[in-house]
Amino acid sequence: MDIQERLAKNLRLLRQAKGWSQEVFADEAGLHRTYISDLERGSRNPTISVVDKLAIALGVTPGRLLD
Repeated sequence: MDIQERLAKNLRLLRQAKGWSQEVFADEAGLHRTYISDLERGSRNPTISVVDKLAIALGVTPGRLLD
């Protein structure tokens, strides 16, 4: 599994563990819902700043998203 696939899988698992829809997650992270969808499908490469926003919204470290 490459890093993009790991990020996609971890985003989906952590979002679902919080009981959030993609729309709620996007609002929490300050991003658009379709961008979250693209990330969870592994079709986007986020910048490190976006990874940080995602991690803050989920309450984890950026590294946790890439484990």
